[in-house]
Order: sequence, then structure tokens, then C-alpha cells
Amino acid sequence: MSEADNREEQSTKRRRGKGQQGEMSFLEHLEELRWHIIRAVLVVMVFAVAAFMLKDFIFTEIIFKPKTPEFWSNRMMAKLGELVGTDALNINQHPLKLISLKMADQFMLHFTVAIIAGLILASPYVFYEIWSFIKPALYDKEKKHASGAVFVTSMLFLTGILFGYFVIVPLSIDFLSTYSVSAEVENQINMRSYIGTVTSITFASGFIFLLPIFSFFLSKVGILTPGFMKSYRRHAYVLLLLVAAIITPPDIFSQIMVAIPLVFLYEASILISAFVVKKREKLARES
Repeated sequence: MSEADNREEQSTKRRRGKGQQGEMSFLEHLEELRWHIIRAVLVVMVFAVAAFMLKDFIFTEIIFKPKTPEFWSNRMMAKLGELVGTDALNINQHPLKLISLKMADQFMLHFTVAIIAGLILASPYVFYEIWSFIKPALYDKEKKHASGAVFVTSMLFLTGILFGYFVIVPLSIDFLSTYSVSAEVENQINMRSYIGTVTSITFASGFIFLLPIFSFFLSKVGILTPGFMKSYRRHAYVLLLLVAAIITPPDIFSQIMVAIPLVFLYEASILISAFVVKKREKLARES
């Protein structure tokens, strides 16, 4: 038996109240949660240290790349523009120079970016620790139905991160860096503002892609039903369009590109909710 399996078995025994220990108290649950958090934080810090040491790669090839014409998305958009015969898709074709206004800014941003990179890289393990804390409280049938939860959650979150980075970020950079209220005002983009825009959009996209996971758990506890989601589908679509408008530049093409996967995720959430409710009703009839 591996160390991880042994640790999970011991956690299950404690929290299920096997042996002589009885059911765990509230403080014991907090202690168990504390160790899950500590392990997750340690893994995040390991990846953060690695990212801190890879400064040139992280900043040159990842953080600053979307603002250059060589970025993959910018090249693909330019090719798409050639096919449809428009220059509107030629984004980020002009160099964007960043400035730093404070002496400590570059060091602090280096540190902040390393932590963010650590969170993203360690996210599958963080989800695993969250699942390890929740899993012992579930019944065997519930565990069976929720098998693969860590993998699915990690894939959805990382897919959202990639979607935000490769689609929303370059569109936002092109619009926000070239927008001007007057020719008399010159844009001088602060590096802190640029990095904040990139990271906030990327993380927001990652969490939005977890919509099916939220649907699963809310349906599990009876808060959400497929009937409710279907009856308010039109309202949800309007809300999703508003979300797309907030996290993208105010042009219809960008908003449609973001809104399409959001609508797909909402429809997938309805199917997931219907599956959960159907299983719950089946178990209720059998009991």
C-alpha cells in the first residue's frame, strides 16, 4: 500500500469513527483540515520556488508573450483575418513597452507571479487534498459515482486557464493597450497593471470552467435541479453574455468567442444536474 493510500485509509477511519475513537469532534475535523491545507500549501510553495528560479522563461515566454506578434494566438488570428479578408483580427502587431514605477515593483511582481504559477501548477494536487478531506464523509455509492472527480476538476480548471490565456488575454491586451480617449494622451502601461490583467483574466476563466463541478455538488445537496436551470435558461444566457462582456474587450467577436464555451458549460451543467437528481431518486426508491 502506498503512503498516500495509507494516509487516506487512516483519515477515513478517523472520520468514520471506526475502532475505539468514535466520531470526530468539530476540533478534530479542523485538525484534519489543517493538515490537508498544510500539505497543499507545501506543494504550491515547491512549484512556486521552481517558477521563481525560472524567471526568464516565466516572464519572457509566458507572461509577456501574449503582447507580441509572435504569440501563437496572435499569429492564428492574423491568418484568420487573411482568410476572411479583414485587418480587424490583426491583434498585438505593434510593440507594447511596459514601465515600472516603483523600485520594489519588479521584485514583488516576480514573487507574486511565482506564487500564481505555483497555484496553477499545483492545482491538481490541491484538488486532490480537497477531495481527500471530503471523500471519507461520503457513502460507498457516492464515492463510486464521484470517482474521477479530481481528474475532471483539474482538467476543467486547466482548460479554463488555457482558454483564458490563449483567447481572452491577447484580445484584451490588444483592445486595452490601443484604446485612447484622445490623441493627446499617450498610453504608458505599468507592468503591475499588465500582469494584473493577465492573471485575473486567466484565473477568472479557470474558475468559470468549473461551472459543471459546482452544478454537481449543488445538485447533490438538493439546492440545484435541472428543471430550475432549464426554466431560467434565458436568464442564464443573458448573465453569461454579461460575464463575457466583462472579461473581454467590448467587441462582438470577442464576446461571442467567450460566450460560446460558457453556454456549452451551462448546458453540460444541466445534464450533470439531471444525472445527479436521477441517481438520488433511484437510491431513494431502493431504500
